[in-house]
Amino acid sequence: DVIAGFLYAILILIVFHPVVDLIDNFNLTYKFLTTSRTAFEMTAVEKIEEQLASLRIAKRSMLSEEPAYLLDIDVSRPAQSETSRFVAVSCSNKSIRVYNRETLNFLREYSSCPGVLNGVRFAHTRDSVVFSACSDGTIKCWDVRLATQKAVQIFSGYPSNVFISFDINCSDLIICAGTEKVEKDTFLVFWDARGNTDCVSTTKEPLGVYSESHNDDVTKICFHPVKPSLVVSGATDGLVNVFDINKDNEDDALISTCNSDSSISFIGWSGKDYEQIYCMTHDEGFCWWDLAQLDTEEPITLLRVLDVRDAVCVENDSLNYLVGGVYHEKADKLFLIGGMSTGSIHLMSCGIDGLSLVGTLCGGHSATVRSFCWNLMDESLLTGGEDAQLLLWRPGAVERSLAKKATMKIASSVQKRVRVHNSSLKSRKK
Repeated sequence: DVIAGFLYAILILIVFHPVVDLIDNFNLTYKFLTTSRTAFEMTAVEKIEEQLASLRIAKRSMLSEEPAYLLDIDVSRPAQSETSRFVAVSCSNKSIRVYNRETLNFLREYSSCPGVLNGVRFAHTRDSVVFSACSDGTIKCWDVRLATQKAVQIFSGYPSNVFISFDINCSDLIICAGTEKVEKDTFLVFWDARGNTDCVSTTKEPLGVYSESHNDDVTKICFHPVKPSLVVSGATDGLVNVFDINKDNEDDALISTCNSDSSISFIGWSGKDYEQIYCMTHDEGFCWWDLAQLDTEEPITLLRVLDVRDAVCVENDSLNYLVGGVYHEKADKLFLIGGMSTGSIHLMSCGIDGLSLVGTLCGGHSATVRSFCWNLMDESLLTGGEDAQLLLWRPGAVERSLAKKATMKIASSVQKRVRVHNSSLKSRKK
């Protein structure tokens, strides 16, 4: 019996040994493929981060006769086979300046006097049409192809409206603007953006307003990148509201309310299918939410940082303020931009485990950076600051121009809404 059992055991090993080897080989192959896929994905993200870290100054605009803070930047949206032709910048001297996208040569200037400008946006389907919000209660539209200095279309608000934020949806059909609080009223005002821009200075009345969802200044408006009916708003009341404007009334339109517990300075969309929203606050906080979890038991908060200045380690340097963020589709990664009062720019990557420094851009600006526009097609970056300089950064570029200007000191005629980077909102002048 002992001998028979021994022979039986040997037979089992002979028969099943190839199967055992096959299973081991399969597990090894699966592990290799999984590891290789992860390594490939990490390499893709790392490649993007390397490109960002290698950004260098390619072009620098000439200083104008009337230097001013560069508060907001946008580039024209080109057809797929073309490149952006124009850059528009809103300035603290109540003007919009338009530049050539590639050379940064100055093209023309529009004045918003006596109102104060708050933001600038190009249309999505017409690369020569640019909009801006104004404190005189209007949204103005210019066509940069025309010699006229007058707005080709004016979208008027209600008598008490002072617009401090706005955006136009991805189909160029709807404009939404946010107001300052007047007495107890705060509004999101909507217009039909369609119209005849060949007829100079035509005026359009609002379609309607939302008036119940915020109780303080609406500082930011941002439409969804691909869904024209979705818009997110942020205010100094700390609330970030998401609306579906296809609904019949404000109550039904309000999809979600997220609370940052601080005054909102920047908002944006991120994630696959842009189902996430994020915001920055005037005391340099950061919040990130996943709207895909609204109908689940999972928490919608992905990350909350009370003060980014304390959370990001910058070797031999410091982080003084946040400027904004952008979602990179290829890398499926959210990146933030911050900086120093001396002009250095910090690029940070964002994950659910926190923020990490990607790189620092030095030698460009000599004062606080106020605005940026990131072109993900060619990985270029436009920045504008309190030194009145507009810079174009490209990976590995070499600047062929004169040395950068010294720090500018502009008198107190700058825009009323000078941004104060302070840990206390109480000391911030509205």
